[in-house]
Amino acid sequence: MKAKVKVIFPALKQGEPGWPYIDYDYTRRTGEIISKLEENIPEIEFSKAILYSPEEARKMLDAEKGNYDGYLVYLTTLWTGIPEFTALNYHPVIVADELFSGSGGFINTHSLIKREKLPVVSIASSNFKDIVDGVKLFPVIKKMKNSRILTVFDEEGFFVNSYMINKIKEIFGTEVLQMKSEEINSYYREVDVSEAEKIKTKWIREAVKVVEPSEDEILKSAKLFLAIKKAMDDKNADAVTVDCLSLCYEHKLPAYPCLSFFQLNNDGLTGVCEADLEAAITQLLIRYLTGRPGYISDPVIDVATNQIIYAHCVATNRVYGPDGLANPYVIRSHAEDRRGASVQSLMPLEETVTTVKVSLDKAFAIHQGKTIANVEQDKGCRTKLAAGVEAEKILEKYHFELFKWHLVTCYGDFRKQFINLATLYGLEIFEQDK
Repeated sequence: MKAKVKVIFPALKQGEPGWPYIDYDYTRRTGEIISKLEENIPEIEFSKAILYSPEEARKMLDAEKGNYDGYLVYLTTLWTGIPEFTALNYHPVIVADELFSGSGGFINTHSLIKREKLPVVSIASSNFKDIVDGVKLFPVIKKMKNSRILTVFDEEGFFVNSYMINKIKEIFGTEVLQMKSEEINSYYREVDVSEAEKIKTKWIREAVKVVEPSEDEILKSAKLFLAIKKAMDDKNADAVTVDCLSLCYEHKLPAYPCLSFFQLNNDGLTGVCEADLEAAITQLLIRYLTGRPGYISDPVIDVATNQIIYAHCVATNRVYGPDGLANPYVIRSHAEDRRGASVQSLMPLEETVTTVKVSLDKAFAIHQGKTIANVEQDKGCRTKLAAGVEAEKILEKYHFELFKWHLVTCYGDFRKQFINLATLYGLEIFEQDK
């Protein structure tokens, strides 16, 4: 179902002087703006209203409460009080200026947003794409509200607990479902082994090489993938995260789920390690905003070389999305205990990456870098993607108490879009490299 967005155009009445000029044809201009929005964002259903006062805006918005997934206030004039009123009272909302039409009112509204720390995005740009990129965030918010995260864990812990489950529902509207290890094991026991054999063969055939795991170990991983996928289908889940370290260390799972996450992320779904709910919500945001998978990692900071190495025992090999180019990968054992099967992905170099993380204490971390190496080092996790960054700044601004160790990286320059999305959610933004 399409997201629904109401576009509000403040206007002056006939005969009233002001910007852009007296007796401006608002009907014609607003029709042009709606047509441009529909052309650029066909996944949104737009409706419009030309309004003259905050009182008129209140009457309309209260009558239509709950009908829209977001509001765009597009300033076709100034000094109506409508953008200020809407920014204070109706969310999520984006306020955009049409240059030489609403600019004074826009600056006043922008100052109000900053002073009151409102969850409102303001855009003053002659490039219409900036407005398009902002409005495209409304479908992301709608998808998050309609999403479910299947979380496989037996006991609450550092990355998964009732507080986090409740905060995810409160902030994002996303439902978190728990499944215990025995239930996922019952799915595992029902897997068609012949189907698992096909997946095992595909993984081995497409890998550069297999180093430690036996074919039997990879077959177990393929069976677990099919079990997880069936559980997701049954629960109508859009993402899955598994308490893999605890459950595997305690021998409660038949295999590590690393290859399961590898395949899910390659297929355009979302698989996340360690039952990390903050990383899971982050990776789901990445998928809905960019159409690309995230790469969860334990960051290793090296101030000597101005690098950060994103390390984990699984990563996608389709960093540009399920229809994008594939990069090479190696099937390895899991690093810490040298058991099971995991993935070393040799990801593309000389590319901009955006790294983000949600804290459910209503904060959002972000930094960017340029990929420079796939590190070959026996210590630590199997995949190790190095990026050139402002290492000293990131170290000084890390805020471990908020963001813990895991970060999530995606390929591409999405800084502005992520900051705007975090703003609409009312999250405090930490630009780690600024």
